Amino acid sequence: MSGVLAGCGGPGGHPATTRPPHGASPSSASPSSAPARPVPGPPPTLAPGPEGLTPVFERRPKGAAPTGEKVVALTFDADMTADEGDRAAAGEPFDNPPLIALLHHLRVESTIFMTGRWAEEYPDQARAIGTDPAFEIANHSYSHYAFSSPCYGLPAVAKEEMKGEVERAFAAFRTAGARNVVPYFRFPGGCYDEEALRALAPEKVTAVQWDVVGGDAFATDPDAVAEQVLAGVTPGSLVVLHCTRSAAPATERAVRRIVPELRARGYRFVKVSELMRAAPGS
Repeated sequence: MSGVLAGCGGPGGHPATTRPPHGASPSSASPSSAPARPVPGPPPTLAPGPEGLTPVFERRPKGAAPTGEKVVALTFDADMTADEGDRAAAGEPFDNPPLIALLHHLRVESTIFMTGRWAEEYPDQARAIGTDPAFEIANHSYSHYAFSSPCYGLPAVAKEEMKGEVERAFAAFRTAGARNVVPYFRFPGGCYDEEALRALAPEKVTAVQWDVVGGDAFATDPDAVAEQVLAGVTPGSLVVLHCTRSAAPATERAVRRIVPELRARGYRFVKVSELMRAAPGS
């Protein structure tokens, strides 16, 4: 089985109402007046798949309770591969503080899929994100290497190392002091096969994909990114975007348009954990 989708690849990979101007400050886009809704209990996971394989979640199934609720999950991949330390040391920004600040200001609950290497490079940011109730941190592997190949030119993880990739990332989050960590995993590049699902089964995580590709990786036109998201979202959608300035420079400006336009359509922004809670088998 293969689940190769264009979302957050590596080198060479990827593919209304009034909106604030691109140069406006975060305060120019009005946050929702409704407070974040608390979600009781531990984060849900899906039951294992056939033969105990790691389950895969892509969106809230249509018709799942509560029926017709207009919710959408914006997710952001904090990508950094294990071999990019020299580039970070030279000043390349793999983080995106303005995006996180904007999401916080607009009161957009969201899930950050973080690599362990990113958490090691930016421990203060990982701790801040992982202690802010507006966010939850999910696992995006330690090294951001591919769990099946080919996958956008990413180096491949050996089968015997896959489980360790997940464990090492969770350890990096703990070391950074992040607390709001959920048992979800996103395959780098969205690339996986049955062997990868079997290798991760002992970790008891739910693999999280998406049904709307933001198309922000390496994009420079925020309007094109926003229009792709706005055209794809339906109630229960799960959107993949990125939290890396060097590889996704237009994301923050695109979000300035996406959030008010979806709110004008009646959407509420939720974390993956809330989106999954109403899914059968959770």
